[in-house]
Amino acid sequence: MIIISIFELMKREDSTDTRSAINRSYRSLLRASARFLSRGDSREIRRALNMAIDACAGGVTVTGTNCILHSLSVARIVAADMGLGRTSVISAILHYGVENNRIPISAIETEFGQGVSRILSGFSRVSAVETIDSVNQAATFRKLILSLADDVRVVVIKLAERLVYMRDLEGADEENRLRLASETYFVYAPLAYRLGFYLMKSEMEDLSMRYLEPEQYSYIVEKLRQTTSSRNRLIREFIAPLREKLDAAGLSYSVKGRTKSVHSIWQKMKKQGVEFEEVYDLFAIRIIVDTLPEREKYDCWQVYSLVTDLYQPNPSRLRDWISVPKSNGYESLHTTVVGPRGKWVEVQIRTERMDELAERGVAAHFRYKGLKGEKRGLEVWLSRMRELLEKPDREEEAFVDQVKSGLYSDEVFVFTPRGDIKQLPAGSTVLDFAYEIHTEVGSGCVGARVNGKNVTIKQILKNGDHVSVIRSKNQKPKSDWLSFVKTGKARAAIKSALNEAKMAEAVEGKEMLMRRLKNWKIGYSDKVVMRLLGHYGLKKAQDLYCKIASSDIEMLDIKEFLKTEPSHDASVAGEETAEIQIQETESGKRATQGDYLVIENKIEGVDYRLSGCCNPVYGDKVFGFVTISEGIKIHRTVCPNAENMITRYPYRVVPARWTQSGSAPSFSATLKFTSVEDMAVISKISSVLADTLVNVRGISHSAGDGLYEGTIYFTVPNVDILQELIRKISAVRGVLRVVRAGDSSG
Repeated sequence: MIIISIFELMKREDSTDTRSAINRSYRSLLRASARFLSRGDSREIRRALNMAIDACAGGVTVTGTNCILHSLSVARIVAADMGLGRTSVISAILHYGVENNRIPISAIETEFGQGVSRILSGFSRVSAVETIDSVNQAATFRKLILSLADDVRVVVIKLAERLVYMRDLEGADEENRLRLASETYFVYAPLAYRLGFYLMKSEMEDLSMRYLEPEQYSYIVEKLRQTTSSRNRLIREFIAPLREKLDAAGLSYSVKGRTKSVHSIWQKMKKQGVEFEEVYDLFAIRIIVDTLPEREKYDCWQVYSLVTDLYQPNPSRLRDWISVPKSNGYESLHTTVVGPRGKWVEVQIRTERMDELAERGVAAHFRYKGLKGEKRGLEVWLSRMRELLEKPDREEEAFVDQVKSGLYSDEVFVFTPRGDIKQLPAGSTVLDFAYEIHTEVGSGCVGARVNGKNVTIKQILKNGDHVSVIRSKNQKPKSDWLSFVKTGKARAAIKSALNEAKMAEAVEGKEMLMRRLKNWKIGYSDKVVMRLLGHYGLKKAQDLYCKIASSDIEMLDIKEFLKTEPSHDASVAGEETAEIQIQETESGKRATQGDYLVIENKIEGVDYRLSGCCNPVYGDKVFGFVTISEGIKIHRTVCPNAENMITRYPYRVVPARWTQSGSAPSFSATLKFTSVEDMAVISKISSVLADTLVNVRGISHSAGDGLYEGTIYFTVPNVDILQELIRKISAVRGVLRVVRAGDSSG
């Protein structure tokens, strides 16, 4: 590329004022960057500016600002406020041209190398994501931005660009003003907060409030203006006697005064329901002690003693983060005292080392305010990013490679056609996405359009994908789907659909068998079914019926076997089945109807049922109760009705127990749970169910007062597996209570 003098290129600008402004801004950038730029670096920056002017001269941003002035302003913030070096400054100068497709990435790589081209490629990916429909999912969108950025500097430059837009927002039309202000307030200001750029976050919030809440903003600004002199006088009155005490003690110190931001004051007024005059901590006094490391704690407490000698402290407002620093490393001593004229004043006491640590963002202000970090991965990433920003040779490529985020590498964030964001595990497919939308959408999914291209249901999704599901009424869930879905929600829904299909097939097969047996003059009974199960090596009658319905077992084979093979009662008795044995009653007599009750299959002459009020499961402590019209009902000993039956009708109670059994049938069971109102909890419960030996028949839940009340219907082989399932669901974060339906204690 032929390098043209910057001054020759500036002649192409129509306005003399614009040329002068570009010249001033360029020189200001060089001064801000002088401390870490060599002569060669300065030449590189000039080449970048030449390229930007050549490609973008005459262009304006959405705020009506000259695009070259805009880019230079972004570069100055990156250099002066964030301390980044040559690569970042060049990327900031060229970002507008790349973002608006005026400068190809290939040309940038040729001129400035892979470092700059990699940053600007990441910047383009982040900028391409639509945010206007995602404000209501701001937390997830912030994660998306971080996950799309392969290089930490991408996010830093994006924040600087947004701050410049906000400073120039007055020049935008009303629609763009509201859009940019809303995005900045809900997405970029919190993101800056989480990255430790507290001053940037405060400025973004104030500028956003100026356009989103103009009346409240103007009201507070005017109040602050009116009270400036009295506030300054109060600060002077507070500090004057304190300086005498500090000087007399021989301490080396400095004092700072800090007024709350407009947005912070507004939040206080709303949260506490007070007027401006009632916000007592409009400002804070910070006393910074210059002392030796071994005297830090002693000198800070000495200052505290001098402050409280002069002014009455509020004991409940003392915060000692020097003796026990916060988990993020923040160290300071805070107290609130009654100052002159009865005004409350917050006092912060720290050393220069502590102040530098906090001011440079390492204290992570979002943790300082008591907010929870999004996850451990974010904390590690932020720590590395801060190390990058503070490292003297911060542009070293090998080090930058080490801090490629990998953040949220176990998650992907994709968009629905309406612009909503869905958060899925890494490796999730189109089918996982479809089930995340709705069970019916997943069951009917035959493919999707991802970023405008048709793909299969197995297509693995990537961050920022826009997905539109393609459905068909003829599509049904298939067993092979379980081999490639990732989410527990999808697995549980597929299993449930397959179980329902199997049950429907079993009903059809049973009807076919009963019709043929009637035609063959063979009575349908449990003994006949048990003989067939033994002959075909099957464990469950449902498996037999399904094979009959699918023609895997031919009816002629069944007829031939039943006609030629005699029935042996002993073979039936020898089958491994779950039984209930009737023990001797209190009178010493045995039950007259027989000594055993088979749960799964009736024995002639004995009529019993498992009670629906408590749903006994193999392994539960049980007893029988003789009813008037329904034979013997089997109840759990903890059944809610047990006490009433045993005390009022002891003569109708039949002691019972389960016999030893190698294999048990499936029993219906129901669990009720209470959790916090979060769909992620339901998804985790579904994952637990998908990995256990239970057949889920359905899950229902309702929301209210910030809680979910849910019910799980399923079948289970025995009580041991049921208890293990209760334990696993109870261990899910967010689940508050899990009880088995039918417990007298539940």
